[in-house]
Amino acid sequence: MSAEVIKQLQEAVQFSPENVPLRLHLAQVLLQDYQYIQAEEQYRKVLELSHDNIAAQLGLARTFYHQQKYSVAIVVLEQLEHQEPDNFDALLLHCRILVKENSLEAARDLYQHMLQLNPGFRDETLDGIFRMPQQQYSAAAEDEEDEEIEKIFTLEKPEINFNDVGGMTREKQEIDLKIIKPLQFPDLYKAYGKKAGGGILLYGPPGCGKTYLARATAGQIQAEFINVGIHDVLDMWIGNSEKNLHSLFELARQSKPCVLFFDEVDALGANRTSMRNSGASHLINQFLSEMDGIAANNDNVLIIGATNAPWSLDPAFRRPGRFDRIIFVAPPDQEGREEILKIQLRNKPTEDIDYRAIAKVTAGYSGADLKAIVDLAIEDKLMEALQKGIPQPITQKELLKAAKTHKATTREWFNTARNYALYSNEAGLYDDVLKYLDIKK
Repeated sequence: MSAEVIKQLQEAVQFSPENVPLRLHLAQVLLQDYQYIQAEEQYRKVLELSHDNIAAQLGLARTFYHQQKYSVAIVVLEQLEHQEPDNFDALLLHCRILVKENSLEAARDLYQHMLQLNPGFRDETLDGIFRMPQQQYSAAAEDEEDEEIEKIFTLEKPEINFNDVGGMTREKQEIDLKIIKPLQFPDLYKAYGKKAGGGILLYGPPGCGKTYLARATAGQIQAEFINVGIHDVLDMWIGNSEKNLHSLFELARQSKPCVLFFDEVDALGANRTSMRNSGASHLINQFLSEMDGIAANNDNVLIIGATNAPWSLDPAFRRPGRFDRIIFVAPPDQEGREEILKIQLRNKPTEDIDYRAIAKVTAGYSGADLKAIVDLAIEDKLMEALQKGIPQPITQKELLKAAKTHKATTREWFNTARNYALYSNEAGLYDDVLKYLDIKK
């Protein structure tokens, strides 16, 4: 952070000394610039103005941590944790301080509580202290057979539905036919031997809304939603990954109708022919068995997988009854880009914006790319707003400037996908990619 920026913020604070967000921003900038004593002073003044400000308490504790004032930092953190017992950032800092003070037993208890809050949490230093090294996994599993490690999976009822999804008309129609209609007309589908449920694989460039679409699908049918990441399933203890996967499916079966969403499913279902790790192969076999519902009833359980690399997924996942509907989620078209920009700028100060013009110059941009453009435009106006002390409207100029600065991130993905679509597409899986690229094979 440049000295000039800090100077401007300090001048703005002098002009508006009781502006809590502004002073808090200055404190955070000073902390990032390693000016811990000055940052401590600003955080203290924020707390004088706003006694229970969580961000200020956490920031103050961080300044003490960096100044090696561990006892004082713990006092601040204990007060913060009294207000928010499960504030993960506070718990993490507290745990690190306890390690510094060699209070390893208390640190371990805190670390285990953090893993309960976030089973996928990883920290190289803390993991090295409290987790067993890889070569000891097998022996530990034998010594502690009776000790079960359970992970907590969260059910949610999404409040969004297809009306909140900009564009994606084709994708929504396919999901409607595969998922929604069978739930609305079960007897009609049953007459043709079709069940409500099954699997859908969403693939395409990163940042194009695959996760958002899956969540909106659950909201559309008013179903429970379980968002599964790779760290929610994988476990260092032998056999526990398979147990975690089974527990996920059982929770979904007990919560019908339920959408079970696997993000980056290729990481869990990678092609077995390229594997040397037998443990990973066992996990895939477990995954396939759960999807087949051999020992359980998967009716009204929808399994959605999302991947940026469908060519890495084991072919067995694409058999009937598994991910038998594969949907290409493309970057938004021009109309979709207009909708996304309007959503991103909703409730923000704007002036004289031609959304169609911006959409025209952002062809190939993903939803995440469009958000990045808006963020760049906001940053451009924020410094001006801080100097003047009042919000400044975002205009066409800043958005077009941001569009020139931030290029579409989807191009690299299409370079890879084009090769698979042209040379490894015997079953026609990637025909939609060729259609999007306007390539005739």
